[in-house]
This record gives sequence, C-alpha cells and structure tokens, in this order.
Amino acid sequence: MTKVVSHSLFTDFDINLFKAGKHFKLYEKLGSHLIEVNGVKGTYFAVWAPSARSVSVVGDFNNWYEADHKLYVRWDGSGIWEGFVPDLGKGTLYKYVIHSTNHGVVTEKADPFARSCEHPPMTASIVWEDKHQWGDENWMKSRKEKNALNKPFAVYEVHLGSWKRKSNNDYLTYSELAEELVNYVKEMNFTHVEFMPIMEYPYDPSWGYQLTGYFAPTSRFGKPEGFKVLVDALHQNGIGVILDWVPSHFPEDAHGLGFFDGSHLYEHPDSRRGYHPDWKSLIFNYGRNEVRAFLISNAMFWLDQFHADALRVDAVASMLYLDYSRDEGQWEPNIYGNNENLEAISFIRELNETVYSNFEGIQMIAEESTSFSMVSKPVSMGGLGFGMKWMMGWMHDTLEYFKKEPIYRKHHQNDLTFSATYAFTENFMLPFSHDEVVYGKRSLLYRMPGDEWQRFANLRLLFGYMYTHPGANLIFMGGEFGQSSEWNFQKSLDWHLLQYDFHIGIQNLVKDLNKLYQEYPALYEKQFSPEGFQWIDYGDHQNSVLTYIRKGIDPKQNIYIACNFTPVPRKNYRMGVPKSGQLKEIFNSDDTKYGGTGMKNSALKIGKTAWHGFDKSVEITIPPLGVVVFK
Repeated sequence: MTKVVSHSLFTDFDINLFKAGKHFKLYEKLGSHLIEVNGVKGTYFAVWAPSARSVSVVGDFNNWYEADHKLYVRWDGSGIWEGFVPDLGKGTLYKYVIHSTNHGVVTEKADPFARSCEHPPMTASIVWEDKHQWGDENWMKSRKEKNALNKPFAVYEVHLGSWKRKSNNDYLTYSELAEELVNYVKEMNFTHVEFMPIMEYPYDPSWGYQLTGYFAPTSRFGKPEGFKVLVDALHQNGIGVILDWVPSHFPEDAHGLGFFDGSHLYEHPDSRRGYHPDWKSLIFNYGRNEVRAFLISNAMFWLDQFHADALRVDAVASMLYLDYSRDEGQWEPNIYGNNENLEAISFIRELNETVYSNFEGIQMIAEESTSFSMVSKPVSMGGLGFGMKWMMGWMHDTLEYFKKEPIYRKHHQNDLTFSATYAFTENFMLPFSHDEVVYGKRSLLYRMPGDEWQRFANLRLLFGYMYTHPGANLIFMGGEFGQSSEWNFQKSLDWHLLQYDFHIGIQNLVKDLNKLYQEYPALYEKQFSPEGFQWIDYGDHQNSVLTYIRKGIDPKQNIYIACNFTPVPRKNYRMGVPKSGQLKEIFNSDDTKYGGTGMKNSALKIGKTAWHGFDKSVEITIPPLGVVVFK
C-alpha cells in the first residue's frame, strides 16, 4: 500500500499569514487537494491540529485503519499536519484520526476544509474537485451596478429542501432547481434569492444553521458543481444570490469542529464565551488568529468559488454581546466593564473590510436584532461595516399592528409610524422571514384578522405597505402566494393552493409589486436616505389612514402612497400634494386581479385647496384594506 509522502503547499509566507490571522484563502492550502508530485497523481492533505501528538488519514482506501497513513507535522509552530498520498483520487472517503497531547484524547474528525461531504447521517469527507465552466460573465461585469445600495433588492428567501419536492417527497436536485426555481423567481420579478444555509449540516431540523461542512454545499441536492450550476443559472437570468452564513456558532457533533484536536481549538475555552445555552452549540474563539483566518477564508470561499453576491450573516446580536441570552453570573464583562464582545466586534469589522476590498459589487447583510449602533456604517466611521441590516423592529411592530381587528387599529397607529423615527439610522432591509412562520406563530395569512376576504385584503395591504416603506424587501417562500399553514421543512410548500383565486391574487400582487419597485426609481434610489421619504399625514388615526411620498433623484418621478387599514372605503378623501397637475393611479391592491373589489381612481386633477401643510390637494378613493400608489 502507498505511504504518505512528505510534501507541502505552504510557503513560509503562508505560515506567517496564518499565524497572524491574515491568510484569507486558506481553502487553497488546507483540506484535501488533487495534485501531482514528481509525476504521480494523488491527494495532498493538510489539517490544523496544534494539540495533536499524531494525525492519520483514514478512509475507504485503507479500511479506516489509522496506522497506514500518518501525516507529518510542520516544525514551524503552525500546528499544521500534512502529506501527499499517491494514487488517491476524486471521490475518496476520508476522516482524520487525531491523538491528542491532552490526556491521550482521541478524536475522529471530518475535514473542516472538505469540498464535499457524505449525505447525512453519514459523516465522512470526500476528496473532491468540481469542474464548472461559468457562463455568468455579463452578470459579474454588471454586478457592481445591479447590487448597489441605490438599486432594488426584492429578495425571495428559500429553504431548498422544502421549496418544492417530487411526488414521492424526494428533494429536487441542484440541477432541477436550476430550471424550476430559476424560472419561478424570474417570473415573479424578484431581483435576488436568499438561500438558507446550503453548507453541509447533519441535522435537518436545524434548517442548516448548525454547520459541520463549512466549505461544502450540502450533498442533499447533489454535488458541489450542481450548486454552481444553480448559481450560474440565476445569474444568467439577472438574479442575484445571497447566502445565509453562520459564523456565530457550530454544533457539538462528534465529527465536527468541537474539541477538534482534543483541545478547544475552534471554540472559546471559557464556556461563558464558548457555549451557547439557547442553541446548545459552541461559539467560535474570535480572539484566536487562526480561527479568524478560518472564518474570513470561508466567507471569501463562497464569494470567490461560488460567485455569491452577498452573505447574510446570521445571529450577529449573539456575537456582539457577552451577556446575550445569559443570566447574571453566566457572563464576564470585557476590560471596560461592559457587555460588548470586543473580539467579535473586531472580527466582524475585519471580515467586512476584507470581503468588500476583495470583491467588487458584493454586499454583507446583518441579521441583528438589537439597537447596536452603526451596524451598516463603514468601519472607517466606527461602524461594523455591513452594507445592510434586517429591520427586525419594523417587522415585529408591523405584524403586531396587523393582527389587531381594524376597529382597534386607530389606537395603535404609532406602531406603524414609529419606524420612520429610526428608519434611516441604518441601511435597513424589511424582512418577513422564515422565523415569522414557525413555532406556532402561524402563516402570514393566518395572522391577519377577519373573514376570508379580509385576511387576503390585509395580506395584500401588508405587502403593499412593505414595498412602499423605505428600505429593501425580503419575503420568505410561500408568503408570496398566501401559504395558509405554517412552514414545514419536511415537505413542499402548498403549491396546490394556486388553484384558488385568492391565492393567485396574492401571487399576482407580489409579482406586480416587484415590478413596481424596479420600475419606479423613487422606491429605491434613496431607499436608505431620509431625503427619499416624506410624510403627507401620519396623524389620521381616526380613519386609520397613512399618506406619504417616496422620492428619487428626479422630483418629477416622486410617487404618492395612501394606505387604508380598515375595511371601510375612504371616498373623496382629501390628500395634500406639493404641486399642481394630475395624479395617476399606478398600483392598487384592491384590483380585481388580486382578489379585490375593483375600487379604482381615474385621472385626478389637483386643486388649489390647501391641505396637510401643502398649498394644493386632491380628492382620492382609498379602497377597503387597500394601498394605492399614484404618480
């Protein structure tokens, strides 16, 4: 049997960068790589295990026997073990058996840098090299413009395992999704898709948020090149790709990163900072240089190798605060005596500076649920350096308002108007995400009050209000056609509902809202700026009506929005406007094609009656539980 040959892909410069936490392309060095040494083809292995006494590669090629293929340790203090095994090719199953210097602990681990993994519940890594000829040159050239903060972000959030399944409940493959999902997203006029984590994960109910294979697309839907085919197809159809990314925690699974070499290698050794009580998972040691290099290399990997256009960083709040979800005595203050995790903050800033400087036209989006300041401001200004932040407060307040019976809404109008007081403190994305349709919260449709007609009218109004509110937009799959049941990750969405007119109506509405958002620059050019928004009147709580203006660069393109949050039509409703001429209705959520009553406005002549602080005004009709948009 062939033995391990001493060989290295690392230069002294690589090692110095790694030790300093500044090597951000570790995926080119660590892991398994198909190479040729002295004319012989085989596989090079390299793994970081500084507390190891010995490291062996075991797999289907040596009957999982550890004595035959021991790696060589580098004598430069890096803790890297490496070696070349001749004649080992693509598809080889393997793991590392690590004998620790720590009380003789022995671990058997999957490769943290593996490019492919066995289908769970199997846990071996797979030697892999994917070949894909990208065809998305036009997208990549124009991405800087299309992915800019002054361009539309209408995002469709997708869980690949449950968007759609085959009749026997099997998953669609990446290649099948490259046809079906791409066609659907394009037809619905979404600008971006956001994938819940597609990195390999062992436990289906985690939805992908407990990762073990940080560099491997999950094998549930096919091989890594299959995922490239999916991304490529989206790009070729003008659709951006956002990947959920989880640098906040990882599971304790025996084959994963935890206690990797018999020591707390990736996780913080102090359980007050290294263990997450909510998720029963381990927290990365953000102060350790090599761990920072691992995580930033991982972010770089998905942007580089898989052409991702943005990363949505999960659970940022849990990283920022030492006392996150902890009682008194379960956490230790930082050197200044407060609760901020200074090492994590430093890591986040370095992460964002690194990826933005290496990739043109990408975005970093924070899922951050607290009032931590300057999340989406540049690091140079003292911010965290994200491009956008999810507006969790808006989502909570809006859904709380909408679940109330319309008769009570006049007492709670400030639930809706409050968001305007902080809407421009960050670059906000408005999310109705997967978290809002699970664990007994019910579907969006069934959080709406009233009879069937009112439920659907409320949902149409909710989406119309969302798309005309400042900020980018995200809808979780199923919401766009009024899924009636809660999301279930184990089965397909309820596509059969599209045989009913009300559900088709919601789908048509979202399709048209996506189109409206992209056609009218006033809705996106200044979506993160106070210059892009002006109240006409936020005080008419007796009628539960809101009126406001959205502004772009060209004042002639301004649009005017009126929302009626009751089932009582508001006819001859006077609305102040800043200039003379005519108003033309360009969107009405009460259109019959959406399932509404068809109450519309024809061309409206603006009169000289002063109203709402303007010296001109116009009388409009606002349909029941409706939103109307004028230009």
